[in-house]
Amino acid sequence: MPVLKKPGLDTTEASLYRTISNLPVISKLLERLVTRQLTDFLQSANLLPSLQSGFRPGHSTETAALQVFSDILEAVDSGDVAALVLLDLSAAFDTVDHAILCRRLQVSYGLGGSVLDWLRSYLHGRSQYVRLVTLRSPRTWLTCGVPQGSVLGPILFILYTADLVSLVEQHGFRPHMYADDTQVYGSCRPFAVTDFQLHLSACVDDIVCS
Repeated sequence: MPVLKKPGLDTTEASLYRTISNLPVISKLLERLVTRQLTDFLQSANLLPSLQSGFRPGHSTETAALQVFSDILEAVDSGDVAALVLLDLSAAFDTVDHAILCRRLQVSYGLGGSVLDWLRSYLHGRSQYVRLVTLRSPRTWLTCGVPQGSVLGPILFILYTADLVSLVEQHGFRPHMYADDTQVYGSCRPFAVTDFQLHLSACVDDIVCS
């Protein structure tokens, strides 16, 4: 069911709508049980990405903002030049590759057997249609993505994107994420600004290509 991203936007512009999946209640109850078990396992094994503040207990937009703001202020106070790049992935939940996600769940998080089989069955074979008042589009089979409006989708998304943290750190910068919003920042001495800009651009290029 399409919902305007913000009140007051042009109702005739399709790109200004967010697609919210209207899922059965039984499905959401089952997802809630699976999400609770999965989150408990990830927390007990310390596998949740520490620099991701989205969809996690005890974390919020304030957590992300305070961490980034504090790090940048500390750098500036020491006389460094600081830079912050804000990245937002378009149609983030709709771009999740099922094969890549399942491989990451197995390799990076140790999920296998019936657990991985269940998650594969959750992702594959889904279909959707768009409904607006009394109008309804033809049904389409999904080849990628996790449902917006689902209970399990958010935790699967942050596990899917967790490798961005190590990618940014390899370039010598600091990342912090909130859902599909990524902050990349760092600092340097004033005489090293030119090289710093080149390295930051290379980091962003790698993120775009990943």
